[in-house]
Amino acid sequence: MSKATITKLLIGSAIAAVAGAVLTVAAIWAAIANDVFVMSGQNVVGIEGGTFAWFLLGLAAVGGLTFFGAMVGGLVSWIGALLNTAQLESKTWFLVLLLLGIFSFGLVALIAYVIAGPDGTKEAPPHTAPSPA
Repeated sequence: MSKATITKLLIGSAIAAVAGAVLTVAAIWAAIANDVFVMSGQNVVGIEGGTFAWFLLGLAAVGGLTFFGAMVGGLVSWIGALLNTAQLESKTWFLVLLLLGIFSFGLVALIAYVIAGPDGTKEAPPHTAPSPA
């Protein structure tokens, strides 16, 4: 996977994550505002039936699935970046991406990789010794 593909996948996943989160929060907020949930104190104990109620809960579910899909896309871009940097001669970027991803800072590592990381799919210039004079 090339760096350009990884970048597109990461940006698309970020946009989908924001869209899914906004849709979910908006649908739940609208459901609360329209008394869709039956409350007992601070606990939800039921759902008022009706077309609008199920429509809002369906929107919240679609938003949640969109957010989940975005997280899978982010994981795929991280794995692609790992595979890309594993092809490099120097393993510094690979180790940084791997360790930060393992310790839950994968997004920071991916942003740094997109901004300044090398592309392991490009052919490196051949190592040739200077010709004798």
